[in-house]
Amino acid sequence: MRGTLCTGNYAAGHTLAVAGEANRAARGCCGGAYPITPQTEIIEYLRGFAFAKGRIVPVESEHSAMGVCIGASLSGARAFTASSSNGLAYMTENVFAAGYYRLPIVMIAVNRTLGPPWNIWVDQGDSLALRDAAWLQFYCDSHQDLVDTIAVAFRVAEDARVMLPVMVAMDGFVTSHTEMVVELLDQKRVDRYLPHCEVPHRLRHSRPATIGNLTWPRETERHRRDIQEAMERVPRVLAEAIDEFEAVFGRRVDGAIATEHTEDAETILIASSTMAATLRRVVRARRLRGERVGMIRIKQFRPFPRSELLRAIGGAKRVGVLDRNHSPGSGGIFWSEVAATLHNTDVLLQDYIAGIGGGDVTPEILDTIIDDLTSRTAAADPLWQEVAV
Repeated sequence: MRGTLCTGNYAAGHTLAVAGEANRAARGCCGGAYPITPQTEIIEYLRGFAFAKGRIVPVESEHSAMGVCIGASLSGARAFTASSSNGLAYMTENVFAAGYYRLPIVMIAVNRTLGPPWNIWVDQGDSLALRDAAWLQFYCDSHQDLVDTIAVAFRVAEDARVMLPVMVAMDGFVTSHTEMVVELLDQKRVDRYLPHCEVPHRLRHSRPATIGNLTWPRETERHRRDIQEAMERVPRVLAEAIDEFEAVFGRRVDGAIATEHTEDAETILIASSTMAATLRRVVRARRLRGERVGMIRIKQFRPFPRSELLRAIGGAKRVGVLDRNHSPGSGGIFWSEVAATLHNTDVLLQDYIAGIGGGDVTPEILDTIIDDLTSRTAAADPLWQEVAV
């Protein structure tokens, strides 16, 4: 299939549109639309798409955009939206509601720094602030990975064994506004890949029900345990969705993690999103010099892939985590998850906070980090890699 030169936002909008259109013989599709830099072009693409059975609803706020998705999904439609930064923060109440309602909504989160001070460039603090919502989270490292992951996200979210919403994240401007050649998904094959959306608890005239009513503590506990059990089923469902994607589209999508030269590595760096793409080139160059350095790209943040990560780290002596995010009073958010994963091991674990507020994470910065990590005999507090002004 011929590639198309396009931005990440265009690729995301197109993929959401063809996924929604694939449900035209069922209950159609619907999305709530509210603009915010740097995701606005996604909503603009969707507003201009001629759905056979669907509607994009412009609203007055991000909170309402997710409210539209909740209502659409409760009616059995395939639902989706996009947002960024303070828009995600404003949406928070309904983000939690969508997860607790067990609705298979897909949302594109174009990562942008939360303000104030106001900053329109990338860091992951906006989507990671929602890490305790009942949503799956995937972080994409390229335009093609973004396209393919969105399709897989619908397949996993709508699986009866999961039935949870999915957030697909990309780096603001670095991915959203740059152009790359992408194999966009054609409607015919998307129709084959995505079954009709079936929300088992959707509202029906023949069976009136209330949604969001009061429950007692024991019922709430059971509800949260049900969500946890659904999360635990994600690895199997995701593996099946990836296999089927390869069968339909002829290429393989990365799963929860992806590794590079970890089999014999003494030192491993962990990264996500586009930092992983830069790190990959640095690690390959180091390998050519005979250094036993490897890397792990964490794509799936929720549910966190603990067992896969432990297997990939194997016998490595030192692990560094690159965090384009920060939890005040703690450190990098990916690092804290990796630390919980490695708590029963002797691995030296070091956190490096880099690219906060959209600073470039260059190969030179990554070389400096690797030099520091390989020379360490003990871990320190999270280290900030500040960009000279």
